[in-house]
Amino acid sequence: MISRIAPTERAAWMAELRATLALGWPLVLATMAQNALMTSDVILMGWMGSEALAAGALGTNLYFAFLIFGIGLVNATSPMIAEELGRKRHSVREVRRTVRQGLWAAVTVAIPIWIVAWNGERILLAIGQEPVLAHNAGEYMRALQWSLLPFLLFLVLRSFLSALERPGWALVIGLLTIPVNFGAAYVLMVGSFGLPALGLIGVGLGTVLSSTFMFLALALVIVLDPKLRRYHIFGRFWRADWPRYRTLWRIGIPIGLTLMFEVTIFNAAAMLMGWIGESELAAHAIALQIASFCFSIPLGIGQAVTVRVGRAYGAQDAQGVTRAGWTSYALGTGFMVLTASLMMFAPHLLLGAFLDMSDPKNALVIDLARSFLVVAAIFQLVDGAQAVGAGMLRGLQDTRVPMIYAALGYWGVGLPLGIILAFGTSLRGIGIWIGLASGLAVVASLMLWRWLRRDRLGLVTATPQGLQEAFAS
Repeated sequence: MISRIAPTERAAWMAELRATLALGWPLVLATMAQNALMTSDVILMGWMGSEALAAGALGTNLYFAFLIFGIGLVNATSPMIAEELGRKRHSVREVRRTVRQGLWAAVTVAIPIWIVAWNGERILLAIGQEPVLAHNAGEYMRALQWSLLPFLLFLVLRSFLSALERPGWALVIGLLTIPVNFGAAYVLMVGSFGLPALGLIGVGLGTVLSSTFMFLALALVIVLDPKLRRYHIFGRFWRADWPRYRTLWRIGIPIGLTLMFEVTIFNAAAMLMGWIGESELAAHAIALQIASFCFSIPLGIGQAVTVRVGRAYGAQDAQGVTRAGWTSYALGTGFMVLTASLMMFAPHLLLGAFLDMSDPKNALVIDLARSFLVVAAIFQLVDGAQAVGAGMLRGLQDTRVPMIYAALGYWGVGLPLGIILAFGTSLRGIGIWIGLASGLAVVASLMLWRWLRRDRLGLVTATPQGLQEAFAS
C-alpha cells in the first residue's frame, strides 16, 4: 500500500511528521514541567502534615476548576495566530493584534475569577466542608489566586511562540521555573532568611512568584530576541481591536467550557469514589495520577496539531489540513497504545512507584488500583484520541460543537453511567472508571466523526479572515 503512494506525496507526509515532532516534543515536555510544578507544591504541603495537605488539595481543586476556563479562553490565540501565519507567512501586524487581544482577555477573565477565589471559604462552607478545613483552604486560595494573571499572560506568549513554531524558549523557562517555584515556596513556607513562616499561604505565594517569573522571563526573551522583537508585541498595548477581541472570546469560551466539563467530571468522580470507601479513593488517586502523567503526551501533541492544522487552514490547503490532522492523530493514539499495554500487562511496575508492594497493609489498595488500571488501559486510548481530536478541530477554529460533544459525553453519558454502575451494581469503583472511559469514548468518537465530515460541513472551505477579505473586495 505504501509503495503506491507517489514520491511527492510521501515526501509531504514525512515533512509533516518531522514538523509535528519538532513542534510537539517541546510542548509535551512543557506540559510535564507544568505538572512538576503542581507536584512540587503537593510535596511541600505534605511536609506540613495531612491537615495542610488536605486543605491545600481542597483549595487547589476549587481554584483549578475556574482557572481551567481562563486557560481555555487564552488558548484561542493559538489557532488564530496560526491561521494568520498560514494565510500570510510573514504577517506581523495581525499577529501582534491577536497577541494583544489575548493579553487583554487574560486581564478581563482574571477579575471575576479573583472575586470568586477571594470567597473560596464561603463556597467550601456552602458545599458542606468542615469549617477549619474550609478556612485554611480559603486562606490558601487568597494567596494562590494572584498567580492567575501572570500565568495566563505567560500562556498567551507561549501560544505566540508555538504558532511561530518556536516553542523552545517556553520549555526552557518552564523547566527553570521548577526550582524557582520549589525554592520560593519552601522559603516562604518555613520562614527562612528572616522571613516569617507563612505555612500554606507561603506555598501559594511561592506559586505567585514562579508564575510571575515565567511571564517576565518569556516577555524578556520576546523583547530581546531579534527575530521576535520585530513583532513589537507590547507596543501600543492600549489600542483596542474589538472585532478581534470578540472573535477570541467566540472561539475561546467554548474551549474553556470544554476543559471545565472534562476537569469537573474527574472532580466528581473523586467525590463519588470517596463515598464508596477510603481504599477506593486512594486507589483511584494513584491510577488517575498514572493516567494523567501519560496524558501529557497527547495533550502536547494536541497543542501542536492545533498550530499545524491552523497554518494549513489559513493557507487554504485542504491536503495540508488532512496531513497535519492525521499525522498527529496517529502519533497521539500510537503512544497511548504503548501506555495502555503497560497498564494492562505490567501494572506492578507502575504501582511500585507509589506503594510498597510487599506491605500487607497496602494489599487492598494495590488490588483495587490494579483493577482500575485495566479499565484505564482502554481509558488511555480514548482519552488520547479525544485530546488530539479536539486539537485538530481547534485548528479549524471549530470549538462550539465540540463543546456540546464534551458536555454530552462527560456529563450526559460518563457520569450517569458511572453512578449507575458504581451504586446500582456490585462494580463499585470499577463502575466509576467504566463510566469515565465510556464518556471519553463518546467524546472521542464524536470528535473523529466531525473531523471526517469537515469538508461536507464546510469547515475547511474558507477562513474567517479570507471571508472578510472576499466581502471587502
